Amino acid sequence: MPTLAILDGHSLAYRAFYALPSDLATPAGQVTNAVYGFTSMIIRLLGDEAPDALAVAWDTPARTFRSDLYPEYKAQRESAPDLFRSQLPLMREVASALQIRQFELEGYEADDLIATVASEASSEGWDVLVVTGDRDAFQLIEDRVTVLYTRRGITDVVRADAAYVEERYGIGPDAYPQYAALRGDSSDNLPGVPGVGEKTATRLLQEHGSLDGIFQHLDQASPKLAESLAKHRDQVYLNLQLTRLDRSVPITWELEELRRTEWDQAEVKRVFDGLAFQSLWTRLVELGGGSAGPAGEVLDTEVVPLRDLGELPDSGPLVVEPY
Repeated sequence: MPTLAILDGHSLAYRAFYALPSDLATPAGQVTNAVYGFTSMIIRLLGDEAPDALAVAWDTPARTFRSDLYPEYKAQRESAPDLFRSQLPLMREVASALQIRQFELEGYEADDLIATVASEASSEGWDVLVVTGDRDAFQLIEDRVTVLYTRRGITDVVRADAAYVEERYGIGPDAYPQYAALRGDSSDNLPGVPGVGEKTATRLLQEHGSLDGIFQHLDQASPKLAESLAKHRDQVYLNLQLTRLDRSVPITWELEELRRTEWDQAEVKRVFDGLAFQSLWTRLVELGGGSAGPAGEVLDTEVVPLRDLGELPDSGPLVVEPY
């Protein structure tokens, strides 16, 4: 079966930005650590996984439906540094030069676009690799969907399938949003239930199967835990709504459009040279997949042996090769 790899652009770019030194720059002074890491991960993915299709999903600066539901959603996050923002167009240029389809839509996060594309692709019989540093993607895992989870930096990558989630969290991938709703998520500014950490969240879901089951059996919890759960019930269900990914984002696309196509070597080299990515260019060329660029004019030729110059034709292009 064909394989689609879809990348969470901002997630990977942020990890690269903070993992690599800021003195990575072009001779003109443009910092390139984020775009270098982003590009390096694409090349590594092409080499290690050789996907048949490739796409990147991006966040947009616009408010999302989650912020409308909960104004405090991600409110604690500071604005992206200028050194990071200046590299976003460069990452898009790299993806475009490599003929990688890019998705974004105001009102939605990259996670939702990934969920929509991954769900459709898996339903069509494709295998899907979701490349991200966001654990919310674990809910997408099923027989045909695997998450390549970047735990730290850009090199510590875990191949997360259902067995990984069950071993790490004690629950199945489909229960991950409920687990996160109980525990909370500081990165998204979602408060969990006081007194409920990872172990307690796992135990409650194992014992009762779902959030509904937990709240229907508060009498089986200790008085202190039951009181805390009851007091924060509304927040838990709001967390669940915010954590679940939207698998039906209204974007227009065709699965076959995501298949990898040959990229123009001259154009990609121009982009890489502008970023001073000589080593990455070498790695990419070793993988193959590029074309030499637009073909020149094809000429009809005829080879005729000549005994003397008097036999030369009097019109048209001519090449003389002595023998």
